[in-house]
Formats: sequence, structure tokens, C-alpha cells
Amino acid sequence: MNVEKEVATFCEQYSKLRDEVGKVIVGHDEIVEGVLSAIFVGGHCLLEGVPGLGKTLLVRTLGQALTLDFSRIQFTPDLMPADIIGTDLVMESPDGRRYFEFRKGPLFAQILLADEINRATPKTQSALLEGMQEHRVTVGGKTYTLDEPFFVMATQNPIEQEGTYPLPEAQLDRFAFKLVVRYSSREDLNEILNRTTTPRNVDVSPIMDGEAIMRWQALVKEVLVAPPVQDFAVRIVLATHPDGQYAIEDVNRYVRYGSSPRGAQNMILGAKVKALLNNRYNVSFDDIRDVAPSALRHRLILNFEGEAEGKSTDDIIETILRQVPKETSE
Repeated sequence: MNVEKEVATFCEQYSKLRDEVGKVIVGHDEIVEGVLSAIFVGGHCLLEGVPGLGKTLLVRTLGQALTLDFSRIQFTPDLMPADIIGTDLVMESPDGRRYFEFRKGPLFAQILLADEINRATPKTQSALLEGMQEHRVTVGGKTYTLDEPFFVMATQNPIEQEGTYPLPEAQLDRFAFKLVVRYSSREDLNEILNRTTTPRNVDVSPIMDGEAIMRWQALVKEVLVAPPVQDFAVRIVLATHPDGQYAIEDVNRYVRYGSSPRGAQNMILGAKVKALLNNRYNVSFDDIRDVAPSALRHRLILNFEGEAEGKSTDDIIETILRQVPKETSE
């Protein structure tokens, strides 16, 4: 394999995909890059922000730019698990015999938009767990495999909003990245108005299919990580564990639970994507720093004192990145 050629081709295809999404989405460059990174690390992505910031539009546009089966579920309090996974129906054959036939739910897609996921009850939210982790579901004792590649792109409103249910920690941990969508700038908002309040039609063309995505996922895993850089990521994750050997003072004071090993895994994979986009075949310390917030913010659970003092997991991660040295003599 010609590594330089592969990296150049990946960067070219990535740029085309990003530009195609940019035909519809104004600004939010970090969010778009984060969602695309989740695609190329083979992970799921959670987007959080108040209503109306373009979260749903972003994922729908991405679905148009990828030649994948796309499905959307609008989560509501009365949504049931069978509405997502599917259910066995009693059917009758021409000769009068009855039998069960499984009718697939909207989960059986390659890119699933779980819109306002925290509007549904925890029971319904948990219906996604097996599919997100194992890429298969079990119904009536039978296992059904989901088509590859498979991604869940979920949106949620801030927990403080009325009528929302916090996602279970086990489900949060299944998301590779959590991205926080903030308000648009003055320039971006003017451009949004120019695009949406004038007669303009935008056609989004498909750029990449499932086979190409899996090809680039394989390339991402081939990127090299030097032992000191990998250990830096490990020490960042260990620093999130209260009362652990590497915990910093703010973690011991404000954090109840730290990151799982999935935080380190997704930090490394996300950093590999960063390296490729900078035409490098090796991960740097800065790549790790850049990816750490999106890979860890949903994996830290604050304690009562942290909540009472208005701390956020981003505050804790920022402090960790300042205090954890790049290299250690140990």
C-alpha cells in the first residue's frame, strides 16, 4: 500500500464530504468535523444543544451525502422499544396456518438519526444499547444483524429543558463523541438568513458509500501511535478517576465517576483521524489534546459538590489537560 497516496486520497474525499455538508450547514466547523470523525472511527455521535441550531439538519444532510440507508426516529415520551427495533407479527399462510414474522423497525438502517433522544423514557432509550454496541438486536430469542457500517447520530436538548430524561450512563458510554452545538455567530446567522429566506435550492450529492467508509476506517486504525503519546492519553483518562493514583485535585473534589476505557479508545482513534487530516501517519500530543473534550465530556459524572458549584465536565477536562504533563519520567 502506498501510504502517502492513501492519505492524500482520504484527505481529498474527506474535504469533498465536508464541502457537500457545507452547502447546507453554515458554520459549526468543529461540529461537522466531529461528526465526520465519528464516521471514520466507526463510532456513534451525540449532539447536544438547544432546539433550532441545526443538529437534525446536519445529520440529515450527512445522510444525503453518504450512500447509506438512512432512517430517522423522533423520540417522544410515548415511544416504545418495539417502535424502534421492530416486533413479531402473527401472520396467516394461504393454507390457514399461523406463524410469526419479524417486521424490522427503523433501527435497521446504516445511519440512524435518533432525534431528541432524551425525550423518550429510559426504557425506550435502552432499546438502542445492544444495537449500538453489538450491531445486532435480539427479538423473541432470535438475533438479527444490522448492516455495516452502522452509526447512530443522536441529538438531545440540554437536560435542564423540561420534558427530558437523562441518558443512562451505560448508553452515554456507547457514544464515541459528544459534541456541544452552540449559537451561530453574527456572520453565520446572516449567511443562514441569506440561504433560507431567498429563492435558493441546494442539491446535496452523494460522495461516499459504505465500502469506502469501511476502507477509510481501516486506514485510520493503521496510523501509528508512539508509546509516549499513547501513555499521555492513558494518563489523561486515569486522571479522571477520583481517588486514583493520577487524579488531580479538581477530580477528587468534583467528580463521582471517571471515564471508562472507551474514552481512551475513542481519544486515540479520533486523534488518528486528526493526524491523517494533517497529512501525518503518526499521532501527536496535540492531536490527543484536541480530541479529549469530545471523547470524555459525556463519560465524566459530577458529584453533588460539582453540580452545586456549577462545574461542567468541560471545566474538569480543561484542568486535566493543563495539569497532566506530556511526558513522564516513570
